[in-house]
Amino acid sequence: MKLLGATRSAGKQREFRRVLEPAGVEVVFPDDIGLYPKPAEEALELGESFEANARRKAEYFARLSGLPTVADDSGLEVLALGGAPGVRSRRWAGASGSDAEVDAANNLELVRRLTGAAGARRGARYRCVLVYLPSSGSVPQVFEGTCAGRILEVPKGGAGFGYDPYFLSDELGKTFGEAAPEEKDAVSHRGRALRELAGALGKAVS
Repeated sequence: MKLLGATRSAGKQREFRRVLEPAGVEVVFPDDIGLYPKPAEEALELGESFEANARRKAEYFARLSGLPTVADDSGLEVLALGGAPGVRSRRWAGASGSDAEVDAANNLELVRRLTGAAGARRGARYRCVLVYLPSSGSVPQVFEGTCAGRILEVPKGGAGFGYDPYFLSDELGKTFGEAAPEEKDAVSHRGRALRELAGALGKAVS
């Protein structure tokens, strides 16, 4: 089947393809089908929950594309920060520019806010919520994945994106910035949610 992944994030696009394509799903993204950025998209991620944001993105792109659509909203939740940055993970530092520039600003803000925090207070989890719409106006299906870890004081590794170099995975014993793509996909929040989606589509992911 052909599925529209409603994201413009290059990092997320790579993960969607890595998990879904081996399951027999042809994944396309907005630019692939001529849906280029519009100002209206700026308001799609202003909700108060991951599910609300993902649902708005799925509905918007399903309506424009006419394709089965899945949208992701995800972020980092840090114990010492009361669950922040949470749904504001992408916009936390208020930076603009390239993905790399936004990531750098957000990571600086993370380090600043955790100054003096130690031990269990640096505990964190990544959380992903996917909303799948078989067609525009259909009843949405929701899938969720989480993974636990803690935030380091200094980054390790240059792979991944977002907060990955600071997120030490409990399961891997290394940061997502150090992990190979297949290692990250096996335990990550998004990998888990995408495999749940693939299963619901009747696909088997090994």
